[in-house]
Amino acid sequence: MPPKKKEEPAAPKRAILGRPGNTLKMGLVGLQSVGKSATFNLLTNLNVPTNTFGSQVNPNMAVVPIPDPRFDKLCDLYHPKKKTPATLSITDIAGVVPSTSEGRGLGNAFLSHIQGVDGIYNVLRLYEDTEGELNPVADLQIVHDELISKDLQAVTGKAEDLERTAKKSGDKSKQDELAVLLKVRDLLQKNIGVKDADWKPEDIDFLNKYQFLSAKPIVYLLNMSPEDYKRKSNKHLAKIVDWVKKHGESPIVPYSALYESEVQTAENKEEFCKKAGAPSTLSKIIKVGYKTIGLIHFLTAGEDEVKCWTIREGITAKKAVGVIHSDMEKGFVCANIIKYPDLIECGSETVAKAQGKEKQMGKDYIVEDGDVIEFKVNAAKKKKK
Repeated sequence: MPPKKKEEPAAPKRAILGRPGNTLKMGLVGLQSVGKSATFNLLTNLNVPTNTFGSQVNPNMAVVPIPDPRFDKLCDLYHPKKKTPATLSITDIAGVVPSTSEGRGLGNAFLSHIQGVDGIYNVLRLYEDTEGELNPVADLQIVHDELISKDLQAVTGKAEDLERTAKKSGDKSKQDELAVLLKVRDLLQKNIGVKDADWKPEDIDFLNKYQFLSAKPIVYLLNMSPEDYKRKSNKHLAKIVDWVKKHGESPIVPYSALYESEVQTAENKEEFCKKAGAPSTLSKIIKVGYKTIGLIHFLTAGEDEVKCWTIREGITAKKAVGVIHSDMEKGFVCANIIKYPDLIECGSETVAKAQGKEKQMGKDYIVEDGDVIEFKVNAAKKKKK
């Protein structure tokens, strides 16, 4: 019998930067005339103009519910008075032009809009039209270079200021922060984004303080013609995949804005997609955005309300209750947890508890995606005057 192959150790997960709240904020970014605003309209069910590139100072924004069959099922189970799904905030940021970081186009206003989001949807055009030569890899490089250039401008000045402060004070924390900034500067000078480097846990707080644009997680949205999307093929795909692998291996989602618009106007969307032989990708775009930023959902359920909450993967039960209210985190006692599949299989919370499916967990329990949780907390004590 041949010897068993040794399993390769799993590669360590790269730290995800940023501090997303209970509402994920994603920004749609791309060059002019790539179908970005059309994609925004599809994701948000709005109808903003798609021909305002270069003149639109204030970005379009919308908050949309996140499709989650588990949330829908719990609403059917509890018949609550109030239903509150998790939401996604989407910002349609004006089109990038070369040298945006130096003030061209909307310049600093454009880049500040990116700074305000948790992650980026980078929209690429893969279909031919009348807008000039099609070169999506060059388009990728332009957006990448603009983010790098703006970060390099920022970190150079910050590092110089901090170096003077650290020398005068001798503060160890300042010196550690300076070391992180110098590493950032070195990476950027090599045209490597902040998100594509390996960072120690103790570096993360320093990095989050500066909100570097190239630290934002990216999902690449490849906007194809309906024909290419249906046959899952495009002559530019291989080169795009190769470029992405060399720049952090972020997720790629092929779709067609034109096909999606046809789906949305169909009387029976499911039947239309079945006949066309291609699914709608809108819910996938949203879900991949969540996964890229390392976010998961837990649910609270009762007759008054069923609610879906957003937290970072790896968060403890005590930290999770703080998303509901900071005072609850301070008064945390325990978390009574029923796994979603167990609750659905049992058919009710009462039966699930009777069958021992509810587990009482302490403050260090790591919340898992889809946990149905009832938190027990002590009332906050009033400070004596």
